Amino acid sequence: MSKSRHLRARGRLAEHTPPAASTAPASAAGIEAFSFGDPTPVLEHADILDCFECWKNGNWYEPPVNLAGLAKSFNAGVHHSSAIHFKANVLASTLMPSKYLSRDAFKRMALDFLTFGNAYLEDRPSRSGMPLKYEHALAKYMRRGVELDTYFFVNAYQTVHQFDKGRVFHLMEPDVNQELYGVPQYLSALQSAWLNEAATLFRRKYYKNGSHAGFVFYMTDAAANTQDVDNLRQAMRDSKGPGNFRNLFMYAPNGKKDGIQILPVSDVAAKDEFFNIKSVTRDDQLAAHRVPPQLMGILPNNAGGFGAVEPAARVFARNELEPLQTQFMAINEWAGVEVVKFAPYELAKSGEGAA
Repeated sequence: MSKSRHLRARGRLAEHTPPAASTAPASAAGIEAFSFGDPTPVLEHADILDCFECWKNGNWYEPPVNLAGLAKSFNAGVHHSSAIHFKANVLASTLMPSKYLSRDAFKRMALDFLTFGNAYLEDRPSRSGMPLKYEHALAKYMRRGVELDTYFFVNAYQTVHQFDKGRVFHLMEPDVNQELYGVPQYLSALQSAWLNEAATLFRRKYYKNGSHAGFVFYMTDAAANTQDVDNLRQAMRDSKGPGNFRNLFMYAPNGKKDGIQILPVSDVAAKDEFFNIKSVTRDDQLAAHRVPPQLMGILPNNAGGFGAVEPAARVFARNELEPLQTQFMAINEWAGVEVVKFAPYELAKSGEGAA
């Protein structure tokens, strides 16, 4: 009987005790750690913008691209702003001014068109209703109304001006996602322009704070006393920051050969690939603007150079300048009068002035 009671007690104890195998995986899982990285969105920011139409606030449509951001990015890269100014200057130089549109107003309009992909002209008629003058309206603050023939000038939330219906001409660079606003053709090169700017700012800060003089001054010479060490420490402090690149002289009488050493932390030149970044981003920007480098005053890095300037200028005029002139000729169709007219782009011959 005692043996049977003992077996029954062991059975009841086994029923209330969890098996050892069930606790082993839990302890093993507790010390296992791994990661798949940060969460990644399915769509990038640019792709998300393509999923929406231009936002309507009740009176006008908002542009698909932040115009204030494009204005700030105008000076982000040297070759970005220079290429835009170059094309605007060439366009303005070929314009034949009329009584309706001045050369200054046209250049402002061309600069807006090349920067924002949108350009606007306001018709200011005479009292009789006949065309009198056309003035440029800043594209950064122009908004297209819900009624597509109406336009608003929005400088701030408190300053809103509505133009008379049918008095504003809108020249736009076509967009594949919507038909209310134009977008500039260089959007794909903005990342390169920002990277170019970041590399320049980094190198400027790098030299300004004196970090390029990074080394360890290692001194073990017992012949130098405490005052000598203090003087050396103060001299090194003075060589930091503005006015750096100063030479340092150390006199240690009876010193050992390796009593004073300069151990560089890293190479004196920062390995940030500055020149490669500047070169690659420059090529990206010029490719987006389609301006030959020899017309931008860029010095070639190779022995062969970029080639002759005159053939490059003629190809640029045929493939880039003439299509731009054709786009601006749409002003005449809208106005019903000859507002813009262009002279042929010609290079000055030897001994002659500019055409």
